[in-house]
Amino acid sequence: MQANIFLLALAMPMATILLVFGMRYRAAVLQARAQQRVGASQQELLDGLAEIKTRLAAIETVLKEVG
Repeated sequence: MQANIFLLALAMPMATILLVFGMRYRAAVLQARAQQRVGASQQELLDGLAEIKTRLAAIETVLKEVG
C-alpha cells in the first residue's frame, strides 16, 4: 500500500506539469491559427481597397475628360 501512495505522490505532480505544458502548447497553436486567419482577412481587405482605388482613379479620369 505504501508503494501505491508513493507512486501516486510522484505521478500527480508530473501529470500536472504535463497538463500545464500541454495547455500552453494548445493555446499557442490556437493563437497562431487565429493570427493567420486575421492576416488572410486583412490581405483580402487590402486587395479590395486597391481595386476600389483603381476604379476611383478611372472614374476621376473620365469625369475630368467630361468636365
